[in-house]
Amino acid sequence: MSTHLIIGSGPIGGNVARVLVDQGEHVRMVTRSGSGPELPGVERVAADASDAARLTELAADAATIYNCANPKYTQWERLWYPMNDAMIAAAKAADAVYVITGNLYVYGPQPGGRMTENTPLAAVGRKGKVRIKMWRDALASGVRTVEVRGSDYIGAGAVGIFSSVLLPAIKSGRTAYAPADTDLPHSFTYTGDMARTMVALAHDDRAHGKAWHAPTQPAITIRELADRYTDLAGKPRVKIRHMPRFVMRTAGLVVPMAREMAEMDYQFYAPFQLDSTLTEQTFGLEATDLEVPLRETAADAENLLARRMN
Repeated sequence: MSTHLIIGSGPIGGNVARVLVDQGEHVRMVTRSGSGPELPGVERVAADASDAARLTELAADAATIYNCANPKYTQWERLWYPMNDAMIAAAKAADAVYVITGNLYVYGPQPGGRMTENTPLAAVGRKGKVRIKMWRDALASGVRTVEVRGSDYIGAGAVGIFSSVLLPAIKSGRTAYAPADTDLPHSFTYTGDMARTMVALAHDDRAHGKAWHAPTQPAITIRELADRYTDLAGKPRVKIRHMPRFVMRTAGLVVPMAREMAEMDYQFYAPFQLDSTLTEQTFGLEATDLEVPLRETAADAENLLARRMN
């Protein structure tokens, strides 16, 4: 049995922990508050992930360090670099593999909207440049490292346009106003597939020193995704109207979160498709059927409602 250090307890960190525990491994999960799934084999620790000395101490017996952190979206430039540096230092001291939860920000807007692992790192926005530097710093450090990149997440606890815009409208029976063109193809990565891929690639020498795409089902429009969910959950289909791009950009002049979202809005006003063929063929992995994360999301919504009523 090996020890694995997971930074972050969100939907990715939580799923990585579950995969590892199911394999009989020991997990040490680090968050600022000491939160995380209450599972046998999961040791939860409260610590600052940017404290290199403390993280190195916690990683002393770790075979793998999983970066599943999710710092405040409006403060990436300030928060991400010291956290990434601390994780790299801890991995180097422990001779551990460093596995990074990545995204598609590094590619920037792409003609045609299709991205493979060979797509140039052409990000022009601040957040994309942060992610590029994090990856390059890890590569330059000499540690064994791998990054798994996914698109917008779907699954229980996932945060994104589906959970923040569509689900509330479905629950209330009102029209959803989406900051997106809802009739263009868009990739959604299941959090379970993201976690499973990260664990599978962690100690496969073929994966080290490279970034890979998590197995992801073919792109679907946001409208189709909402319809698939409501049909599966037995709820009326929701009306969806897309907001013009200028709305969020105008709001961003005074609202910090809107400003951050506007910077990345190219993902939702043009085709945005992740190609995971290389990962699937190289490692024999495949994407979970879309019905699974949709059912998981529906069950999670029902459980949350039940807890609120009790």
